[in-house]
Amino acid sequence: MLLNDVLPTEGTGLPNPHERFTVLYNTYQARVYGYAASRAGHQLAEEVVSETFLVAWRRLDDIPEQAQLQWLFRVARNILRDNFRQAARRESLEAELRTWIKEAVADVGEHATERLAVLRALATLSDDDKEILTLTTWHGLATSEAAEVLGCSKAAFFVRLHRARRRLQSAIDATDTITNQKPVIVPGGELR
Repeated sequence: MLLNDVLPTEGTGLPNPHERFTVLYNTYQARVYGYAASRAGHQLAEEVVSETFLVAWRRLDDIPEQAQLQWLFRVARNILRDNFRQAARRESLEAELRTWIKEAVADVGEHATERLAVLRALATLSDDDKEILTLTTWHGLATSEAAEVLGCSKAAFFVRLHRARRRLQSAIDATDTITNQKPVIVPGGELR
């Protein structure tokens, strides 16, 4: 539901700001939390979500109607970059990835092996590469939306995405060489 879908306050012709904010929060809180958790881990995600929606409340009239999620992701990204030390984010994210890797080991079958290889390879990438890959793959944003979150052009995002996929594939190949596992398909890439 977009903010335009909220009924106007009686007599003013404008939606009530509290109702607009409530709709915004109820619609996007879980996705902003998922984004924050993937970037900073669950320990810091709640704080990032709170600060993001505080900014949204203060700047409610500045939120573009057709790009609300991207706007919120950009605010969350700025909060992560500006307010939290990189070391704390890295430690929290690495702890999350270790948890995911442990869960992947418990999985059964062929997909567990592929998932483990991708997660191990992903853990070796830079924060920027992780963000680029997860915005489209895990968070389901279109490339134009992800580019907007990062504050770059669609063309620049495609270049960054291509490079991040190449680095992920190289990391997977290095893992495969060490463990002699079978080939893995990188999301959006080819069978290697």
